[in-house]
Amino acid sequence: MPEATPEFKQQIRTAFDSIHVGQTFTFRRTFTVGDVALFCGVTGDYNPYHIDEAFIQSSWFGRPIIPGLLTASMITHIGGMIGFLATEMHFHYVGPVYIGDTITCTVTFTEKDEEKRLFHATASSMNQGGVEVLRSGFSGFPAQVRLAR
Repeated sequence: MPEATPEFKQQIRTAFDSIHVGQTFTFRRTFTVGDVALFCGVTGDYNPYHIDEAFIQSSWFGRPIIPGLLTASMITHIGGMIGFLATEMHFHYVGPVYIGDTITCTVTFTEKDEEKRLFHATASSMNQGGVEVLRSGFSGFPAQVRLAR
């Protein structure tokens, strides 16, 4: 593998130094029918809980639920804004997300490993009623922080 340039190495150091333990980033979005259609089409996730109206009507949900990984992907928006390269992710789904729900995802950096130059973070996703629907955790490193401060 080729060696990274000195300029790139400095960019990585600057990004790493610009984030601190306890720092939070938040992203909010409302999920639509189109979001589900696109996600299911791209991933091949044709789970009947997402797309089969007859099945859904007979289920305990009564209406389509958002694919779990679509909800979980909200952390990638924040990761993209800080050029974060994840090395590990995990998710705990604690409640359904429905079409039309507005979800707020808050990422908190919880640990900074200076030796390995890695961060550990948690994320909590809440619906518009203030109910937590997803708990997440991930590790990795930032490369280019581009968020307004």
